Amino acid sequence: MTFAPFDLSGHVSLVTGGNRGIGLGIAHALALAGADIAILGRDHDRNSEATTALAAHGTSVLSLDVDVAVEAEVVDACGAVVAELGRIDSVFANAGVGGEPKPLLTTSTEDFHAVLRVNLDGAFWTMREAGRHMVERALAGDPGGSLVGISSVAAAEAAPRQHAYAASKAGLVALVKATAVELARHGVRANAIAPGWIATEMTTELRANPRVAERVNPRIPMRRWGQPQDLGGVAVYLASPASSYHTGDVLVVDGGYGIF
Repeated sequence: MTFAPFDLSGHVSLVTGGNRGIGLGIAHALALAGADIAILGRDHDRNSEATTALAAHGTSVLSLDVDVAVEAEVVDACGAVVAELGRIDSVFANAGVGGEPKPLLTTSTEDFHAVLRVNLDGAFWTMREAGRHMVERALAGDPGGSLVGISSVAAAEAAPRQHAYAASKAGLVALVKATAVELARHGVRANAIAPGWIATEMTTELRANPRVAERVNPRIPMRRWGQPQDLGGVAVYLASPASSYHTGDVLVVDGGYGIF
């Protein structure tokens, strides 16, 4: 028998925020590896566009209009994915917002919690619901599953004026590690991916800022900003049997920024 650890045929991946940016880059890579894809996003038109693009890879694609900041919508969506595609084998809790950069002293409680609601609460609900499904499946004799939170290098490095974003991404890492220990007995893995400076719509203004170009670009040893597809390889690895003994980790994808 040929060993094909990265073949995701028959695998179902759920990607929140999968209609653009990093989420869409991950979804494309998973579909190219053979996985059926479910994407959750708030923008119906972007969901439709992403569905068409992903379907070109020849696998099944389901898109659901979901705001991950609303618990009931996440719960219903995860149930709908199982009903429509039969199972959930891997989850990429990617949906996130940056929030408006503000000094700590002028950041309101409402602004702070608006970011946490999406980036941390939304990821918690997504991983909880998918985890319930995976544990139920394991108890029925079909163990396994991969829960992945998309964090950020901001979880470990100072991110001034981005207190809510940094806190949410650090909290996500803690959530992943606790989940990894708790669900390992059911064969369910939990890891985080920490992207560095990635060229997406969220970072458009940053990339156009001369001060950022002056200070950030020289610190990236790869001498370029990352692209959404640069997250695809590690996503396929974490979804696949190749990572069957890899859990509780944070995989940094930053072009060497953090070590330079």
